[in-house]
Amino acid sequence: MTTMLEVAHKAGVSKATVSRVLSGNGYVSPATKERVFKAIKESGYRPNLLARNLATSKSQSIGLVVTNTLYHGTYFSELLFQVARMTEDHGRQLILADGKHSAEEERAAIQFLLDLRCDAIIIYPRFISIDALDEIIHQHKQPIMVINRKLLKNDSYCIYTDHRESSFRAVNFLFEQGHREIAFITGSLDSPTGLQRLAGYKAALEGRRIPLNNDRIYQGKWTPASGAAAVHSLLDKRVSFSAMVASNDDMAIGALKALSDAGIDVPRQVSLLGFDDIPMAPYCRPSLSSVRIPVSEMIAAIVDKLVDILDGGEINKRQTFIAELIIRDSVAKGPWADSDMTP
Repeated sequence: MTTMLEVAHKAGVSKATVSRVLSGNGYVSPATKERVFKAIKESGYRPNLLARNLATSKSQSIGLVVTNTLYHGTYFSELLFQVARMTEDHGRQLILADGKHSAEEERAAIQFLLDLRCDAIIIYPRFISIDALDEIIHQHKQPIMVINRKLLKNDSYCIYTDHRESSFRAVNFLFEQGHREIAFITGSLDSPTGLQRLAGYKAALEGRRIPLNNDRIYQGKWTPASGAAAVHSLLDKRVSFSAMVASNDDMAIGALKALSDAGIDVPRQVSLLGFDDIPMAPYCRPSLSSVRIPVSEMIAAIVDKLVDILDGGEINKRQTFIAELIIRDSVAKGPWADSDMTP
């Protein structure tokens, strides 16, 4: 492997001059730069990025920690695409680290990115507690931003959507359409998002003074298969429902298929509503109503914040993004729409 010293000898300059050319720090004449770059090309020299990071304290990279349980969904694809696009627009490189299956592994992924000298880190946590996230942010000089969690002590370092409120509003919309018997497919209940969306469903029932029927709640796993399984379970139990909310669109699409296979018309017999408004939602038959989470806007805001901090700017206060209810063909009026018993 060619060394920087060999490049210097080939170009007829000092090792320090080669270093200045590569780092862009300090004046080097155009003619000398040309000789150095020619020597680099001819020798096949590759700079040691880690050594350069140690010397300059800048890597021009932003790290992202995401648990691998999100990898299979379209939501993660959108998230990753937007982070990669935004970091590229700002001239930074994105480095992805897997948070795997526990808080300890998420911590290890964060430390891995810190060891690589990432200038800043974005965390989409699933297992680490709020208190632990606040502690991690406080302990490190690199800016660390958190997506999808509301921090208590470092509220300027998080961006999130209120999933409980979004779910509450979605279920209330179905009540306003004349539905009283509303089934709910949860996400994984070791997920903060899954827990918050379930809490919003329960709060909406309580607000309408409708007794909670646990038979109408099915614990899903964010997958289309678990959405289909939810429908099969409800039908096997002979649980009545005129509307169904799935905690993400993947499960809603699985539920739509299972309802169709059972001869149940959507939305004439059962209205169906999902979350995340994935690109496929408008192309289902019927087109899927969904709660749109503003992923692109959230990612743009968080990357802009990090770059502002890295460039010496001041960090703004926490931003909360509002989800939007997108109504398409999968929702119709319910049995109590024209009744005095509408809740």
